[in-house]
Amino acid sequence: MKASQGFLGLTLMAAGLAAQAGGRPSEVLSGIAGGREFVAGEMLVEFRPEASENARKSALAAIGGQLLSKVRGAVAAEGKGDLHVVRLPLAVTLTRAVEVLSASRDIEFAEPNWIYRHAAVSNDPFYTSNQLFGMYGDATTPANAFGSQAGEAWARGNICGSRPFIGIIDEGLMDAHEDLAANSWSNPFDPVNGRDDDGNGYVDDIRGYDFANNDNSTFDGTTDDHGTHVSGTAAGRGGNGIGVAGVCWQAQLISAKFLGRNGGTTANAIRAVDYLTDLKVRHGLNIVASNNSWGGGGFSQGLKDAIDRAGNANILFVAAAGNESNNNDVNASYPSGYDSDNIIGVAAISSTGALASFSNYGATTVDIGAPGVAINSTVPLSSRGRVISGYASYNGTLMATPHVCGSAALYASSHPGATAAQIKAAILASAVPTPSLQGRVLTNGRLNASGF
Repeated sequence: MKASQGFLGLTLMAAGLAAQAGGRPSEVLSGIAGGREFVAGEMLVEFRPEASENARKSALAAIGGQLLSKVRGAVAAEGKGDLHVVRLPLAVTLTRAVEVLSASRDIEFAEPNWIYRHAAVSNDPFYTSNQLFGMYGDATTPANAFGSQAGEAWARGNICGSRPFIGIIDEGLMDAHEDLAANSWSNPFDPVNGRDDDGNGYVDDIRGYDFANNDNSTFDGTTDDHGTHVSGTAAGRGGNGIGVAGVCWQAQLISAKFLGRNGGTTANAIRAVDYLTDLKVRHGLNIVASNNSWGGGGFSQGLKDAIDRAGNANILFVAAAGNESNNNDVNASYPSGYDSDNIIGVAAISSTGALASFSNYGATTVDIGAPGVAINSTVPLSSRGRVISGYASYNGTLMATPHVCGSAALYASSHPGATAAQIKAAILASAVPTPSLQGRVLTNGRLNASGF
């Protein structure tokens, strides 16, 4: 949901009060006041480790909150308390709940359960040639205030011989696709037998896990085109004479699905990030990076903590800068805008080297540009009632991001033992200076996968 006009006035006042006090609550309240999407009637609450059961109950009683579910922090001994999804009563606004709980000595942080969207821009011919008036909105290109605003909704959405791993935190991916099947991971630690053999809390996660639907079916048909598309760009099988080739021909793809038809939530994004971290920490998988072609919502301490845990395990978090033509230095875009050391924020450029008209940018908050216009890659298609392997051309910083993620795996393959910091430094140092990116990204340049 989005804040109503009346609610907005109240939250702006609350944000001002929180800002005076300083700290993260002001960023959270600013996101609510700014109309960022969140799950109605829910929030995330992390208790301090020392908080007793009675103290927890007392804190939640102050707002009439009820525990819904625990967000599994798959990394053990991190020194933090439990993180829960909490249900709010109808009479309590999210703003009020954040203010009250943030002041409690028994709570580390309280925040919305933000909603994230795919970072996609339509490239349909009738749309781009100004022939689809009903789909336009105030801020689309082309624009028409009398359209359905669908275009704005879309914009919110969002060869490696040693065979490193890439996590696809997104929709699911079509593991049977002709260009992905050879690179789709099969979990040796938890075979399909109805039991949780590897003890991570997820039963039979043979290809990864679907956190959106809480099951092990990581591919659910043609609606998983977005996750399949970015997978092909990062690690479509190269040298097989079929379709496309990804940046890293033989990287292994793990699906951490958290985006469904209606987007995804902070709680499930945290579960997805921690799932990959657990696979690396407990099982030693050489997971180099995760691809994150999505955005939306406001600041989340819970998600940032999960990203930092991934960084501690030497997993890069490669994130799309976003598709609103915004300066992210001025208007923060998450998750690419967190100040975590393991994040690489990616803008999109065209085949002429121009910064894409839709691409967000930021001299300090976006790191590098990469190809993101008219990118052909893998998708599932429907034919006579069957799902078949197909290909399509998409635009967006979502397309730029897997070029960088695949490059991280490419570097890791030729530099065994490289840390996340070393891989990130190599990618940024090799950027080719590009006029359209001067003063628009940290490196002033574009990706050069052959420069390291």
